[in-house]
Amino acid sequence: MSKVTANLLLLFAAALWGFGNVAQKTVLDHLDALSAVGLRCLIGGLLVLPFVLTERRAPADSAHSSSLARVVVLFAISIMLQQLCYLGASVTNASFFVSTATVITPLAAWLLMGERPKAGLVTAAGSTVMGCLLLSGGITGFGAGELTALLSAGCYALWTVELGRHMHAYARPFTAAAAQFLAAAAIALPLGAVQGNLSLSAASEAGPELVVLGVFSTAAAFGIQTAALRFTSASHAAVIVSVESVFGALGAAIF
Repeated sequence: MSKVTANLLLLFAAALWGFGNVAQKTVLDHLDALSAVGLRCLIGGLLVLPFVLTERRAPADSAHSSSLARVVVLFAISIMLQQLCYLGASVTNASFFVSTATVITPLAAWLLMGERPKAGLVTAAGSTVMGCLLLSGGITGFGAGELTALLSAGCYALWTVELGRHMHAYARPFTAAAAQFLAAAAIALPLGAVQGNLSLSAASEAGPELVVLGVFSTAAAFGIQTAALRFTSASHAAVIVSVESVFGALGAAIF
């Protein structure tokens, strides 16, 4: 896959996430945040799992296991925080604050990997965040939901860097994607069952949103990002997927 193709796929993933942000908000009318995360990740994981068999066997060394574990943990934390932020933030506000990962990711890549950002990338990242701010019409308020979105952005930045490093070293996208989704489901679903309103009837009522989130926003979008990060840098990927904010605002206006 060429770098141009990888970047175009990331743009498509951003569209899937952006329009899926509406479903992330409306699914909370039926399910608590942790149950919603658990079910969407379970759907995504089950869809990706059969493709794992097409990949070569995982290396037996401990470095692979520890690398994959870091990716899995950061993904689970990021996606749960992102869903929780919609409890107290609007779709547009949440989309903007999560997009701040655009500027956090190059900083994380610099600190963790010594990948010094070029002037053009810094300009693009800063301009993107300012554009997202203008697109949202300004911050309509800052509360717990917005703070949670910022924390999610920070975790997503670390996850993007770790995932990029993992993909360059081991190049097994389906295995990484399935591990992320199923591990997040294994963490979130028990918490939702104990502390939330997880039930068959609630899941049935949230069916349309869960299909959108599980199939498109999780299996397809995160799967695309996982594969594309083998062919482009984490910093460039963060700038491209930040277009999610544009699609999020469009989706909020349309739906």
